[in-house]
Amino acid sequence: MHMLEVKDIHKSYGACEILKGISFNVDKAETKVIIGASGTGKSTLLKCINQLDPPDKGEVWLDGEELTNPSVDINRIRQKIGFVFQDFNLFNHLTALRNVSIGLEKVKKIDKEEARERALQELKRVGLEKQASQHPAQLSGGQKQRVGIARALAMDPDIILFDEPTSALDPELIGDVLDVMKVLAGKVAMLVVTHEMGFARNVADEIIFMEGGKIIESGTPNQMFQHPKMERTKEFLGKTSTLYGQE
Repeated sequence: MHMLEVKDIHKSYGACEILKGISFNVDKAETKVIIGASGTGKSTLLKCINQLDPPDKGEVWLDGEELTNPSVDINRIRQKIGFVFQDFNLFNHLTALRNVSIGLEKVKKIDKEEARERALQELKRVGLEKQASQHPAQLSGGQKQRVGIARALAMDPDIILFDEPTSALDPELIGDVLDVMKVLAGKVAMLVVTHEMGFARNVADEIIFMEGGKIIESGTPNQMFQHPKMERTKEFLGKTSTLYGQE
């Protein structure tokens, strides 16, 4: 049994069909990277997986439980899925530490002192223990995103979904966030939507190339970059490598 199973997911908004039958699996501690042009349904797919925006058709399974089943306690299962957003989604009125500990207290019902210890531990893991008492307004974009990652990690999830975690950041801050993600690779399952081709090439166990709401091709970084089967994959990766440079 795979840890996460996505089976034939379809999603439309009105007459606009965004996802046209997406299927793939993620195993324990595996890093999968989803690439593709903007507007091809990658972010929608992540929201379908954690039921922020349930699919019209298809199934999502986590640890043998079906998330898409209406009778399932979605809040309980959602605790097992971390989500790191493009625009951070931090609470601006709370310190970095409270941003990380509040979920532990409210959702996992852990007492305040233990939640604080756990939060400090996770901030340390992303290199931000010195910023624990600062508010988001005092942090750089890269630091905010690392708080977002610490918050996801604190809940001890089975998998973390990353929705273009570096696209809102200044170029010089992207490396800090990607470095944290590289360290996590192999320790926690990650499903990452990104335009960072160097990260995809160096860190992914598998790359999934999506276009027009479908998976065009998937494979190891070596297969995808060196020997893509589909002409469209070759063209896309050729353009992005030129654009983003070879890492």
